[in-house]
Amino acid sequence: MDLIYLDYNCFQRGFDDPRQIRIQMEALACQQVFISAENESVNLVWSFMHQDETLLCPFPDRKDEVFRLAALCKVRAGPQVEIYRLAQSFYQVGLSPKDAIHFACAVHTGSDFFLTCDDRLIKQAKQVAVAIKVMNPVDYVRQESA
Repeated sequence: MDLIYLDYNCFQRGFDDPRQIRIQMEALACQQVFISAENESVNLVWSFMHQDETLLCPFPDRKDEVFRLAALCKVRAGPQVEIYRLAQSFYQVGLSPKDAIHFACAVHTGSDFFLTCDDRLIKQAKQVAVAIKVMNPVDYVRQESA
């Protein structure tokens, strides 16, 4: 069973502008990943970084929905020294501080996949020599459906 770490934008994608085809596709792909978690065919990771970003969200409806989706996440990643060290090393190679922490949480939990809607992050994270597949949720769903 795949262990998947979703970047925070995957939890929020359903709220983005649906007039753009790419956003529609990514929102549907993220929804499919959440359905797979409900069906217990994948495991999802929830981290302290997800928690922090959700608490900072100024929109109550979005916050409520993200916390509902968080309940589907069976694996939890709390702040740990090892995550901090990994995040520092990822920051040194160009990831933003938030992206570095999310990616460090994914690596630390042994996630098989790190899914994000951020093309820049995909490109940067693929440059890091770690055993995790980094991709857009649409590509993950396509791969799993084949």
